[in-house]
Amino acid sequence: MTDTPIHVFLSHGLESGPGSTKVQAMKAEAETFPNIRAHAIDHRSSKDPATRLAQMREVMAQCGAHPSHSILAGSSMGGWVCAQTSSETPVLGCFILAPALAMSRYPQSSPVIQARHCQIIHGWDDDVVPVAPVLDLARDQGLPMLVLPDGHRLENSLGRVVSEFREFVQTCLSDMNQP
Repeated sequence: MTDTPIHVFLSHGLESGPGSTKVQAMKAEAETFPNIRAHAIDHRSSKDPATRLAQMREVMAQCGAHPSHSILAGSSMGGWVCAQTSSETPVLGCFILAPALAMSRYPQSSPVIQARHCQIIHGWDDDVVPVAPVLDLARDQGLPMLVLPDGHRLENSLGRVVSEFREFVQTCLSDMNQP
């Protein structure tokens, strides 16, 4: 395994915070892996997507994280932040939940995700971010997408989300260890 640390950056949704159930569950799971440093970003100072995007860039720079050793994970607006970050700076992984993609009020609402590995998880019954445009985006970009019988918060699917995240991190790490 590489000695360079892998940084996992977790970005919460619009009305949430770094202490949210999903963010903390994924952070705890990431921290079970050796040589991973997990960071729950606090975006509560702004509801503006562009400001939150700048906050992600700033935290990544402060941590000295190299994109090829960075995994981004986010929910809703945090999913948009991760997707947009990966469109500008190709990263190792982008794991996004009910991402606020294909929504007109967001700048660059359909970013081209350039992460080496990507996983989108969405709820069929999401009443905040419609699933259809996200399915279209995933299809158009050839990205894996899992749709669950749940709503926007994916609160009934937390165990499945954490299990999928664990597998995603393992895949990213295995890829890095290939000669």
